[in-house]
This record gives sequence, structure tokens and C-alpha cells, in this order.
Amino acid sequence: MIAVKLDDLSMAFDFVSSAAPLDHNAYVSLDTGQVYWTSDFNDAFDEEIPDDLETSDRYLAIPDKNELGLGRKLALQFVAQKLPECYDQVEGFFRRQGAYAHFKYLLERKGILELWYSFEADSVERALRQWCAENGLEILES
Repeated sequence: MIAVKLDDLSMAFDFVSSAAPLDHNAYVSLDTGQVYWTSDFNDAFDEEIPDDLETSDRYLAIPDKNELGLGRKLALQFVAQKLPECYDQVEGFFRRQGAYAHFKYLLERKGILELWYSFEADSVERALRQWCAENGLEILES
């Protein structure tokens, strides 16, 4: 079983999730556990990128937050648990641009923004661990 460092995986996940779909990509080598990063905007990464990174079955693409159900779905799950009276309002936020800014502003006004950050971090770690298990990767605590 190939091992990947949790910190490397988490940083790559954040990188992939921080841009529009397919703008940022990251891959785990199924031979070494090394994580490779690519971007449509910048080729100036320090490491050598394998030529077959996007075509070989020896590299596994790291999913983004939406692929793991950690985007809008997670925010609505949090609101359903912690602020059920605001569910319809938050659902409306996610139908327009700037949803996360409005969502976080609401949480800040309600005094639970830090609770959201903790909930989100725990959910991301759980989802990444599950993704690794499903794909035969071992996680190295870093």
C-alpha cells in the first residue's frame, strides 16, 4: 500500500478546491505517494512534472471539495444542524454569486463562524481519509 502524507494531501486538496474546476490539479503517484501540482495559470512549480501525469493510470487525481460533497452541500448540512431557522436564507445564498461571503457573514453575526471552520476542517479530513481508503492509499500523519 502506498502512503501519502496527510499535510501534502490536505494542501493539494485546498489548491485544487481554490480555483474553478480543472484550473488547478493535483495528483498522487501510486508508485511513490508523491503529490504533484499543476495549474493552467502557472507552470513555475519547483518540481519536475512527469510527462504522463494526466494520462497514466499510475497517478490518481486528487478530488476537489465538490467531488467529495464538501462545498455547498456541507454548508447546508452545517446550517441544518446549527441554524435550522436560517436554512432557506442560506440556500438562497448558494443560488447567487458570493455565496460563501454571505454565508460567512451570517455565521459571524450569529457568533458561530469558528464553529463552522472547525466543522469544515473535521469534515475535510474525514472525507480525505475515506477517499484514501477507497483508493488504497495509506495516510502518513505529518
